[in-house]
Amino acid sequence: MKEYGLLLVNLGSPAKPTTSAVKEYLRQFLGDHNVVEVPAMVWKPILNGIILPMRSWRSATFYRDCWLQNGSPLIVNTTNLTKKVQSLLPQWSVKMAMTYGKPSIEKTLLQMKQECKKIIILSLFPHFTQSTTQSIIDQVKAVDPTLPIIDRFADDPRYINILSRHIQTAWNKGNYDMLIISYHGIPVSMVKHGDPYQDETERTTRELRKHLAIPQNKIKMAYQSKFGPMPWLKPYLKNTLLQQVQLGNRNILIATPSFVTDCLETIEENSIQNYQAFRESGGNNLEIVPALNDSTQFANFIADLAKEHLK
Repeated sequence: MKEYGLLLVNLGSPAKPTTSAVKEYLRQFLGDHNVVEVPAMVWKPILNGIILPMRSWRSATFYRDCWLQNGSPLIVNTTNLTKKVQSLLPQWSVKMAMTYGKPSIEKTLLQMKQECKKIIILSLFPHFTQSTTQSIIDQVKAVDPTLPIIDRFADDPRYINILSRHIQTAWNKGNYDMLIISYHGIPVSMVKHGDPYQDETERTTRELRKHLAIPQNKIKMAYQSKFGPMPWLKPYLKNTLLQQVQLGNRNILIATPSFVTDCLETIEENSIQNYQAFRESGGNNLEIVPALNDSTQFANFIADLAKEHLK
């Protein structure tokens, strides 16, 4: 039996890029009360009768566009990161789980409890928000409420240093007019109810501004991946891109700090959908900074976080 275990948790992915598999995944994801706060008796008929039939086939086409030989980008990249962290912690058992889909948090934790004396859970979301981190906490506590959880790490200076160097390297490779730092959005209603996500993402942007050797007037912040008719955090990424083109900034670099692994949002949404809108509006060059994925620096940071949590 191992003395320590580390469980890395990411969002999840459909098992296959098919309409039926995507529908099953979206039912679980959008059926989570932490993701959609509308009362279940109101939301379930909308979800099952309108959202799933209309959105599943469309999302499946997006997944097919970015699907890798070994599976979805999020699963593949999280697997690679898990393997890298395991190599850095040879005396530990390092596994991954997904909030939605497989491998599930519950089954993975139950297995680990048979193999490890002490287990630490680490959310792969740098910032805390109800719609991602809280669901991880809820599922972990349903298995064992005593297990320690590292629920955010965006304020750690080491993460900021790794991220800023990563972005700076990408910036230095091109001749860009603007850097847009884009985060996954959340509904404004969550912030009004006390969610700290907006404050945390704005703090990350301020820290990145201090560390990046990029003129302050060439850095903008935005939010992406809006879902549904309700207002989400602004400014929206697509609107920001189109505004920058109108201002004459036609060579843009996008960095996405809230995504530590490349996934549908970074590959399909930004590199294809937003790229097409950008080009159609007159933009010239739109590049996306790759996520940290399984970079050695990021894997070392994750391993150090786990070890420090034992002290």
